[in-house]
Amino acid sequence: MKKLTTCGHLEAMKRAKVSELKARLSAYLAEVRGGDTVIVCDRNTPIARLVPYDDDTDGFVVNEPRRAASTLGTVRGVKPRRRIDVVRLLRTSRDQR
Repeated sequence: MKKLTTCGHLEAMKRAKVSELKARLSAYLAEVRGGDTVIVCDRNTPIARLVPYDDDTDGFVVNEPRRAASTLGTVRGVKPRRRIDVVRLLRTSRDQR
């Protein structure tokens, strides 16, 4: 587990590659259970964050809708410019491989 100090924060976060997380999931979950945050990386790119579960839902803010649903119009589908046989298109594409 690598420690990373984030800019502007005093806390240290751990980083884990996906393969390492899969191999040692229980150990990482124990770290999270202890209050640590784990950043999951795929090819050195952060893709997820494991954080301790917080049962406090007071932090969520629900905004009232700007307009009532009854005032919204019917959603219309987009008409294709031309008809396409999707099955034939897929078969042609696969045959060209």
